[in-house]
Amino acid sequence: MRRKLIDLKTQRTALLEGAEVLLKEGKQEEYRAEMKKIRNMNAEIEDVEALVQEQDRQFMEKAPDFAEEKDKALERADVLQKGGEVKFSARETIRDVYQASKQITLATGTLVQPTGAGSAIRDPLGNVVSSIVDEVYIQDLTGMTAFLEPYVISEVDAKGGKVATTAGTARTVSADPKFGVAKISPYELTVTSYVDKNISRLSPANYYEKIRSMAMRAMRRMLSDLIVNGDGQGSPDMFGIKNAKNMASENIFAALEITGGVTEDLLTELFFAYGGDETIGANARLYLNKADLRALGKIRGAQDKKKVFSFQPESGNPNRGMIVDGGTMIPYAVNSFLTALDGAGASAQTMVYGDPMNYEVGLFGEFTIRVDESVKAVERMYTILGDAMVGGNLVVDKGFVVATTPAGG
Repeated sequence: MRRKLIDLKTQRTALLEGAEVLLKEGKQEEYRAEMKKIRNMNAEIEDVEALVQEQDRQFMEKAPDFAEEKDKALERADVLQKGGEVKFSARETIRDVYQASKQITLATGTLVQPTGAGSAIRDPLGNVVSSIVDEVYIQDLTGMTAFLEPYVISEVDAKGGKVATTAGTARTVSADPKFGVAKISPYELTVTSYVDKNISRLSPANYYEKIRSMAMRAMRRMLSDLIVNGDGQGSPDMFGIKNAKNMASENIFAALEITGGVTEDLLTELFFAYGGDETIGANARLYLNKADLRALGKIRGAQDKKKVFSFQPESGNPNRGMIVDGGTMIPYAVNSFLTALDGAGASAQTMVYGDPMNYEVGLFGEFTIRVDESVKAVERMYTILGDAMVGGNLVVDKGFVVATTPAGG
């Protein structure tokens, strides 16, 4: 069904492009016929999407079979210890990314205990990855060389007129609808991490889980950077929120120039800049550097000297929470890969505000992990090597607002 969904969306993109050409050529009948096909296809796509989403939901939320997970861990640990390569399907990787913050790991002692006291390798304080990777839309694009997502930029407008005046005359032509196409292309994502050889003192299952979790965390950390900033190339393969463009090289994001820096009016400006002329803030979240969160917390009222904003960190996930701005609750998540608005220079792109589901991450195939003992042998370190193909882009017009500083700083 997932393959069928991808095929249907590809066909729809081709039909939309053809319909646009017909409309520009003034071939109204042919254009309407193509649009009828597209509407019928939209209904079929919605049905298939609903089925796929339900299948994904059940897969993502399925409680682990501990006996099965233990056997799998032992089998994969054996492969890693022998210098082999462990593969995770795109769907399995999506589940790991999606459930990373709430997943029960083998290292907790739920399934197997370490073989000796003190053999666990402790993670550093605050070893948390930005929650943005859990909140964007992730899709399995295995087998694709690229994927095109069509979206609407502007719709048809209606015209009115006095009956006595318009009777028997050609009606005023409505403005043409405008479509955009966001391209999602594969980009190589690699994981290179090191761990002390003492990790081998763990039981095989714990050894495997530690390797897997480190590789997955490194992948998540890199993904959080790519999602906001893109891959950094002049002609990106993977677009970030701050440089998202369609195939016509038009910006998909909206920019909001912030002239006053971090002030008491900043969140209000972002809140009202997002959405259409008749909507505000639907499912939107604020992503910002920790320095900006601190700057917001320091703002005090001119008269009563009380703090303007209060913060309610999410229980169990210190990376995100709520900013209380008077009677408005604004969800936020910290992302260290975003430039801080506080103290930013000229024409800098800083915090972003929007619905994370407007950004799509595609996984092009399996995520593989292997362990190399030779690279850092002198330091008595194992090298964890991971490889994946990912892609991403905004798929909704003005799906995010990007706060920018003026050209003068």
